[in-house]
Amino acid sequence: MTVTDRSHELINTAAQAAADKLAHDIVAYDVSDVLSITDAFLLASAPNDRQVKSIVDEIEERLSKELGAKPVRREGDREARWVLLDYVDIVVHVQHSEERVFYALERLWKDCPELELPEDAKATRGKAEEHAKLRAAEEAAELEGDWR
Repeated sequence: MTVTDRSHELINTAAQAAADKLAHDIVAYDVSDVLSITDAFLLASAPNDRQVKSIVDEIEERLSKELGAKPVRREGDREARWVLLDYVDIVVHVQHSEERVFYALERLWKDCPELELPEDAKATRGKAEEHAKLRAAEEAAELEGDWR
């Protein structure tokens, strides 16, 4: 099996929506050969719960408005640490950066082909690591200030 044109359209629209809301490390995998329930997974992350929710809302709105697609299932909403949107053809995972590192879904799907994404989405690669370094530096500066 391969990813359908419809799945590509959904993935690209969702990836662009996530990028527009400043998601980190957006990546998509063709899982059609290993899973019979869906064609592709889109993974994205954000450094805080509010941003996770904002990304999820934008993806839902764009897919609904532009492609007439509504998720058949939405999970993880209350905590906004890991929200899953199931569109049957694709499944979108938007995770808090800490959950992204802990669960490492990329390791699970590393043998699956990666799907080509819009340039804005590709430009998000490495942003989570950048953000983590910046936070660590800010926290170190705060601690240093406390010791003085």
